[in-house]
Amino acid sequence: MPRYKLTIEYDGTPFSGWQIQDTAPTVQGALETAVKAICGEDVRVHGAGRTDAGVHARGQVAHCDIAKHFPRGRFRDGLNAHLRPNPIAVLAADIVPDDFEARFSAIKRHYLYRITNTRANLALDIGRVWRVPRALDADAMHEAAQRLLGKHDFTTFRDTECQAKSPEKTLDQLDVTREGDAISIVTSARSFLHSQVRSMVGSLVWVGEGRWSADDLAGALAARNRAACGPVAPPDGLYLMRVDYE
Repeated sequence: MPRYKLTIEYDGTPFSGWQIQDTAPTVQGALETAVKAICGEDVRVHGAGRTDAGVHARGQVAHCDIAKHFPRGRFRDGLNAHLRPNPIAVLAADIVPDDFEARFSAIKRHYLYRITNTRANLALDIGRVWRVPRALDADAMHEAAQRLLGKHDFTTFRDTECQAKSPEKTLDQLDVTREGDAISIVTSARSFLHSQVRSMVGSLVWVGEGRWSADDLAGALAARNRAACGPVAPPDGLYLMRVDYE
């Protein structure tokens, strides 16, 4: 029984997140329906990251085991045919060793958060970027962001319903750059807590607006208290860009 590694892109706007639910559309549910349409099997599709409702992906990774062998490219094309009109694209479907696990074999996850710093309303990017009308100092945001790097207890930036066993994570990258009205926040780590990225982004926006200093952000981290967190950024601007494996 071959194990397939799927590389997936999707617009998370119409979905209630990755994880399958009985009463709401999810990315995992759409994929499993497509697999069953091709193979006639009820198969669990395991994802590398359980993206929240409204969060997008450029490079989500999943795996599934199916009994049928397909010629190269046929499984990918079949899934895409059955996924229409859902805004989900399977970019690749490759056979991998049986011990490959989309979630547990991952060594690093890379996210992008997009902000448009403009007073004008969105047109083409509705649901795909966070519009912040107040002026933001991206340099101050980047400087403050460096205070979050390394291994810390990220309880402050952890959703109250997070199921992770420990609030400790090691943040490898948190860079803020600006090009015109577009602000990009790029972050990487082996794994993240539930809502950690959006929580950090919302707090960094407070720094960019001048409400907080870098010391305030560091103090929020040190508080290890969810109540010390700034606002949680909306899901619209968050993208799972890539998952790395050995």
